[in-house]
Amino acid sequence: MITVFSARHHAHAPAFEIFRGDRVPCFETPARADFVQARLQERGHALCEPHVDSAPVLAQVHTARYLAFLAHAWDDWVAIDPANAALQPFPSVWPVRTLRSDREPANFTARLGLYSMDNGSALVAGTWAAAKAGADAAASAAALLRAGERAVFCCTRPPGHHAGADFMGGYCFLNNAAVAAQALRSAGAARVAVLDVDYHHGNGTQSIFYDRADVLFVSLHGDPRTEYPFYLGYADEVGAGQGQGFNLNLPLPAGCTVADWFEALERACARMARHDADAMVVSLGLDTFALDPISKFALRADDFSRLGQRLAQLGLPTVFVLEGGYAAAELGVNAVNVIEGFERA
Repeated sequence: MITVFSARHHAHAPAFEIFRGDRVPCFETPARADFVQARLQERGHALCEPHVDSAPVLAQVHTARYLAFLAHAWDDWVAIDPANAALQPFPSVWPVRTLRSDREPANFTARLGLYSMDNGSALVAGTWAAAKAGADAAASAAALLRAGERAVFCCTRPPGHHAGADFMGGYCFLNNAAVAAQALRSAGAARVAVLDVDYHHGNGTQSIFYDRADVLFVSLHGDPRTEYPFYLGYADEVGAGQGQGFNLNLPLPAGCTVADWFEALERACARMARHDADAMVVSLGLDTFALDPISKFALRADDFSRLGQRLAQLGLPTVFVLEGGYAAAELGVNAVNVIEGFERA
């Protein structure tokens, strides 16, 4: 399976994040993709650079105002005071209920809050370059499917599935899975299925496609009553307008068994089969791993091979997009197990 990989992901390397009120080293680091790249090369998988500019598709997935902010955010931050180049900006105010979000404030921190769902997505000088490279990889993967590839893996970071049309969050800035799905639609796929298997619900992807019937979104994830992102991912979210019935959430309790997880996967696969999709995009979060430091599911390395095998049985051209997974040293093995399980089937 061809893997699209760009070393530009190294440009996004925040020094710290805020976790449970503490300043801690970032869980989402360049080492994550590096471990996956190393395992891919060790196993003989072909890697290629992104070769498609995602800008036209990004304009369909994200708002122009948000893209403009993100592309210029670091320069705007440093323009306030050159000393800011040594600091990481974080939002401190958000436009919650009764506050307006239609007006963009001149104050940088207020604008950062306008476009952020949390204070856990640290910006640095290279964030835009790294995020754009990931979106280019997703668009490139879609182009490779159109050219005849059965499946393509995007070994990208930062992840994307928490990013909505006009906001960042959960380490995510641009929604790579949504870019891949929209690129496939724009190229002629009548229907696309997006499956999110990350421990955390893909709230951004859901919100982008929530009122559409051409892109089915299915997610199995930790119950949002106790797990991030908390405010989306419930079973009663089934789509709206033309999209009613085209959103399926399968929340699972923290600590659920591997058997329960795969039972939910069967329900997800059954729904996707009924969608009669022309292609599938998989938000491949690997933080369902038993040793992940911020998640609470119990999958082991062999279970990821089983996941790949089951997805291959759907018989769909598939783009895999790397999302979460913070047991960095094991991430390469788990990612390649999914890919090779898919290929063996």
